[in-house]
Amino acid sequence: MTAAVEAAEVGYRVILVEKEAYLGGRVMRTYRYFPKMCPPTCGFEINVRRIKQNPRITVHTLATVEAISGQAGNFKAKIQIRPRYVTGQYSLDDSVAEQLTSERDDDFNLGMGKTKALYLPHNAAYPPVYVLDREALSESDAQTLQAVCPPGAIDLEMAAEEIEVDVGAIIVATGWRPYDATRLDNLGFGQFPNVITNVMMERLAAREGPTGGEIVRPSDGKKADNVAFVQCAGSRDENHLPYCSAVCCMASLKQARYLREKNESSRATIYYIDIRTVGRLENFYYDMLEDGNVSYVKGKVAKIAEDPDSKDLILDVEDTLSGEKLHEKADLVVLATGVVPNTADVKIPFELKYDDYGFIDGSTDVEGVYAAGCAKRPCDVSRTTKSATAAALKAVQCVKGGN
Repeated sequence: MTAAVEAAEVGYRVILVEKEAYLGGRVMRTYRYFPKMCPPTCGFEINVRRIKQNPRITVHTLATVEAISGQAGNFKAKIQIRPRYVTGQYSLDDSVAEQLTSERDDDFNLGMGKTKALYLPHNAAYPPVYVLDREALSESDAQTLQAVCPPGAIDLEMAAEEIEVDVGAIIVATGWRPYDATRLDNLGFGQFPNVITNVMMERLAAREGPTGGEIVRPSDGKKADNVAFVQCAGSRDENHLPYCSAVCCMASLKQARYLREKNESSRATIYYIDIRTVGRLENFYYDMLEDGNVSYVKGKVAKIAEDPDSKDLILDVEDTLSGEKLHEKADLVVLATGVVPNTADVKIPFELKYDDYGFIDGSTDVEGVYAAGCAKRPCDVSRTTKSATAAALKAVQCVKGGN
């Protein structure tokens, strides 16, 4: 979004292609930014307004780039747009969705709940248009929609569309996914319900999340009073992610603050290899050190087990500062999983260089194609927006030079 508005506001036409049904990506799934602890809607609302006001920007959601050919100044891109089945000609609301019985997993809340087959992705979604999950919709609910919606509001026969566009430069801002915690057999994710990931913790803390903002145990819905944060879950490990994502420590410190703000009697323990808070973010860490209910143990968690009766979790870890082997209990464990580029799984349909981990190598060695954000390297929101502005500047210079 940042790259799009920056390029458009200096006079260039921009086509913004988003695979989800809404703009904002994973940032919109967070509860708060660090270090200011403001909600993601702050910056998002500003960019949405800039997009709405700029006729040079064309937005395609539910869309993917299927093919790219050509060279700098003269690329062709084929874009496939998946059907939404909602035309947008009429305004729909939850009163329509509530008449349906068909449900789907709520992917915005990472599967921690359900939505109706007709749903608005989230409260601040842009475009603010409902989506219909055609595969989840029963035949009886299809008839219900036809009966209760204005004619032309729903098109159950809507088909995918393919368009081809000519562009002078391409910015790759394909984002990231969390490392698959089910691969960490020793840490119990997928085995024990009260072991969750850091991205799940963001949704638990969010007011519009699956628990209304209450940080509770998935096993029984009890308020989590004693939470363990396990750093480098799979990271800095040659068997999983050899690199440090550089954001996980700050994310866990931020989430420990969530916990302390929402439950005054709660306790948090952060198990770490190193606490890495870069530059000005050190101040956030120092503030958290003042909280007597937040403890720090230098040591990598070797194993997590579960008490079958209480569903409490037992963490085996060696405190490397004292040399003591610990067996600590927790109500809830949050695994700080690292950043994996989406390009590790799905490559850009053009000949580009990638590093050993799937990040686009540098800004690519192909003139006219520029990487931004977590497509290039792991980074937080602030560094991502700076990276996007840099990519937009390079794209503008490329196109202008071609003229």
